[in-house]
Amino acid sequence: VQHERLHATHRGHEAMHAEMVLILVATLLVAQIVLVQWRQRHHRSYNLVTLVQMWVVPLYFTIKLYWWRFLSMWGMFSVVTSYVIFRATRKPLSCRTPRMVYKWFLLIYKLSYAVGVLGYLAIMFTMFGFNVFFRIKAEDSMDVGVIMLFYGLYYGVMGRDFAEICSDYMASTIGYYSRGGMPSRSLTDNICAVCGQRILVDVEEEGFIEDTYQLSCGHIFHEFCIRGWCIVGKKQTCPYCNEKVDLKRMMNNPWEKTHVLYGQLLDWLRYLVAWQPIIIGIVHGINFALGLE
Repeated sequence: VQHERLHATHRGHEAMHAEMVLILVATLLVAQIVLVQWRQRHHRSYNLVTLVQMWVVPLYFTIKLYWWRFLSMWGMFSVVTSYVIFRATRKPLSCRTPRMVYKWFLLIYKLSYAVGVLGYLAIMFTMFGFNVFFRIKAEDSMDVGVIMLFYGLYYGVMGRDFAEICSDYMASTIGYYSRGGMPSRSLTDNICAVCGQRILVDVEEEGFIEDTYQLSCGHIFHEFCIRGWCIVGKKQTCPYCNEKVDLKRMMNNPWEKTHVLYGQLLDWLRYLVAWQPIIIGIVHGINFALGLE
């Protein structure tokens, strides 16, 4: 009898469900076209809006659901990153600021990569049933894996986006490169265009002592500086002459190639984390406006 009442209550809802599915598919299609066009035509505004959404939207759910652990880590990350951005936007730019910026975002990148891999391994560990050998509940090990994977992917995306913004600003502040094509400074011999320090340091002279790297255009930089510029800051051009950089030549070992693939994965997940909740909200709004349950 209860089953018959349930069918009587929901009789005719098949057409409503089909309509809701069509609305979902159409909204996803239109949103994808709009986002792709926006990204191609106005890349900077797209990245900025996406970054603000990724920074604010999780905060809303964190406060609403009382996720204090995530809120505390989000707060520490925001404080340190805000200070780094403050240093990166100062004029004149300190010669030690670019290295400090790249060190921080390289640390975030490596930590997020390690945590994400551990989370993925924990999920696979549970799915294959290895948790039974260690007397760990499947729910507990799966929760740990999902949480670690989320932390790694989320802060990986945030770190790459903030690093790109800082790199953009420092590229124009350093003065060796400008969008108009007319640099405001000239690069002298034995000077790294990223940090502004001498490449070869004499005895009792201030500077950085480390390996150097020469790009295909002939300009020489500190190896840490140019790797931070190209891999962490996502700048695939020379900081001085803006010539295209071949990233494959900078890969000394196979592990660095995995870092580049991981960065491409983060770029794809940016859409999933930042825009998917907005699209689902639009779908719900359309369903509500049309009177669909």
